[in-house]
Amino acid sequence: MAFKINKSIVKGTGEHKDLVFKMKRKKLGNGIAGEANNDGTIFVSKDIPKNSPLEAEVVAHEGDHMLRMETGELGYDDNSVTWRGNKYPRKDGKIKYKGSWKPEGDKSFPWEKLAYKVGTKAKKEATKKNK
Repeated sequence: MAFKINKSIVKGTGEHKDLVFKMKRKKLGNGIAGEANNDGTIFVSKDIPKNSPLEAEVVAHEGDHMLRMETGELGYDDNSVTWRGNKYPRKDGKIKYKGSWKPEGDKSFPWEKLAYKVGTKAKKEATKKNK
């Protein structure tokens, strides 16, 4: 899935051209590159260079989460994450999945596997364009 960034507005392309969300740069927690929010915004860490392959990766990753939240495939609140109709407890920055608590963003969560795949592809494409 590809996205176009126009200042702080991010738009999907192709079949997802109707997906539009706002991007805000802000100071995020240690090791956090981006966040997808229920209000239709994504946060990108101020530490990530603008127009870099890393920015493309983070926007695509969080954009994938936004798309899946828009379709109802993924959702969250303060106490849980819902993935394809299954609810997983969420507490203190961790999610209980398959019997163990793992940090939010852990690559073993199925919703993260998909977002990491999209993000990696976007980073590779951006790296090629920057050469």
